[in-house]
Amino acid sequence: MSGGGSCTLESTINSELDSGGDKSPEDIMPQTAPFQGMFGSSDYNKNLYQTKEEDYSGLYYHDNNLVSGSLEALIEHLVPTVAYYPDRTYIFTFLLSSRLFVHPYELMSKVCHLCTDHQKLSDPPADKARMRKIAPKILQLLTEWTETFPHDFRDERMMRSLKELTHRLSPVDEVYRKAAQQTTQALIRKLAALSQYEETLAKINSTATDRLTVLKTKPQSIQRDILTICSDPFTLAQQLTHIELERLSYIGPEEFVQAFVQKDPLNNKKSSFSAHKKAGNLEAYVEWFNRLSYLVATEICMPVKKKHRARVIEFFIDVARECFNIGNFNSLMAIISGMNMSPVSRLKKTWGKVKTAKFDILEHQMDPSSNFYNYRTALRGATQRSITAHTSREKIVIPFFSLLIKDIFFLNEGCSNRFPNGHVNFQKFWELAKQVSEFMTWKKVECPFEKDRKILQYLLTAPIFSEDALYLASYESEGPENNMEKDGWKSLRSSLLNRT
Repeated sequence: MSGGGSCTLESTINSELDSGGDKSPEDIMPQTAPFQGMFGSSDYNKNLYQTKEEDYSGLYYHDNNLVSGSLEALIEHLVPTVAYYPDRTYIFTFLLSSRLFVHPYELMSKVCHLCTDHQKLSDPPADKARMRKIAPKILQLLTEWTETFPHDFRDERMMRSLKELTHRLSPVDEVYRKAAQQTTQALIRKLAALSQYEETLAKINSTATDRLTVLKTKPQSIQRDILTICSDPFTLAQQLTHIELERLSYIGPEEFVQAFVQKDPLNNKKSSFSAHKKAGNLEAYVEWFNRLSYLVATEICMPVKKKHRARVIEFFIDVARECFNIGNFNSLMAIISGMNMSPVSRLKKTWGKVKTAKFDILEHQMDPSSNFYNYRTALRGATQRSITAHTSREKIVIPFFSLLIKDIFFLNEGCSNRFPNGHVNFQKFWELAKQVSEFMTWKKVECPFEKDRKILQYLLTAPIFSEDALYLASYESEGPENNMEKDGWKSLRSSLLNRT
């Protein structure tokens, strides 16, 4: 199976905690498994500390797996103690899902309170030996939160709580002060990169122009098209993969939850994210898919000569095949989607000149029947290859993103967030976290291909036709076949070509 893969990282779990001394922050922090190892087995949510069906703290277990609990009990379960550090699967799952019930800044405030009060961090003559045992665990929790959910810390209230808690740990030992500093600096760098990325996207969007406007002001003979920019399908597929991986890398895991946040029926206040930017980078990624589809359709409908249009179609078929080989299923589906748009598919004379055998194979791979069975099989193969990958190229898995969102949406809609007794349905959130954590491995892959700035710029900024302009270009290329198409053509000519 030709596909891509996910990130393979060195995995060390060290639950025995040292008490500082002259060791580095890495030595004193509890080491936790990377995402690839997080949800690997059937008992991924096993908590080895509990054996009863219900424990005194308000958490319910079945076969040693946490299945539900009150929100307060789940929050307490997140906070380390001298004798306990939460499993990384629990940390990720709870931080991901908790935002359905409590705003991150409120959760952070509760965590701070539990750390300072229960662990007696606020006591002036705090026991140094005890502090040395608890400090690295609290720092590790904060590190995991800032690394995995950095978007949460765009809220000033989050940053205030983070500073307050790390400040309490700093006097214990110089090594903790340095570790806290490193965590904060890494977070600030991530947030700066995120802001820069969003500014760049806004700039690209603000300069986008409609292809029809360009056609009116510039003779077609001197306009660029995709084949003048890049005639090699493999190179174009690589550049598409660059764009995909960059855009994936900025999507926060919480955006999958925030995209579907509704009012919690057991919470009188409105959903805590109503006033916040819910899923901006996720939405931008979906917009990229739409842009690529329209760009493909534009490039096919634009040429005057039938032979040229057929050559463009065959070129994109080859690009799509290379995307499949790389493991870039999102670009593959966007290209197929663009070629299946009505203005393109109606060009029967053009398609008559195309060798469609390769296209038929690709369409078969992405066939939506049986819930995209063929694609899901290919995705599993790509994921498997990524796990045993020896090169960055083999690690690439870029899923068909709209389907991933749809899967998560149906999982979210399929069962309630809470049970009638008010307990959080944690079993549901284990499943949600399992899906999102797989995405997390995919988004961390470094693109191994060399960048071509000229091609990237064209893919991101080349003017594209609107849907109406696509139909007009299609009718101009191959005339209307019936009265309905004739009426549509006349209407489009008068509305688009006469528009100033």
